[in-house]
Amino acid sequence: MSIDTLKSMIPAYAKDIKLNLSSMANDETLSEQQLWGTMMASALGTRSEKVIAEMMPEAAQHLSNEAMEAAKAAAAIMGMNNVYYRFVHLAKNKEYATMPAKLRMNVIGNPGIEKVDFELFSLAVSAINGCGMCIDAHEAELKKGGLSSEQIQTSIRIAATIAAVAAVIDGEQAMSANMDMAAAA
Repeated sequence: MSIDTLKSMIPAYAKDIKLNLSSMANDETLSEQQLWGTMMASALGTRSEKVIAEMMPEAAQHLSNEAMEAAKAAAAIMGMNNVYYRFVHLAKNKEYATMPAKLRMNVIGNPGIEKVDFELFSLAVSAINGCGMCIDAHEAELKKGGLSSEQIQTSIRIAATIAAVAAVIDGEQAMSANMDMAAAA
């Protein structure tokens, strides 16, 4: 189970996705914790069972237990926050932006790893989930934390690549299952 297994599951029509996955896994723009934490949080953000199962053991080789828990926590908390804040941002009634969220999100203040790394994981998941308000908030924190635009962009390139891997693999599985059902009928 690994990045290589994921690459082997990507068909020829998605060769660019396979090549991007290889380059992302070897990117040197981010620290090892930032890279693999972003990859793991992104995998979780896709909700793809196959991508998560293949990413987990490889990410575990590069992450401390604390960093793995932080990647999982980033995906979990952004799963909630991205829905809530996307609503606040998109709702025509701007009164919601003045109301307290009343949602627990203590992990953001105490993620168990460097705050900037947790923010990077959260940004990647927010990009996958399409929450502009969260993207802006996390990007601002990353800039305050000293990350460069190139490093921030790398986290989004990782998120985009992992999301595409999930879409292709899940799509292939769905088509295969559909063809199997048609053949059995």
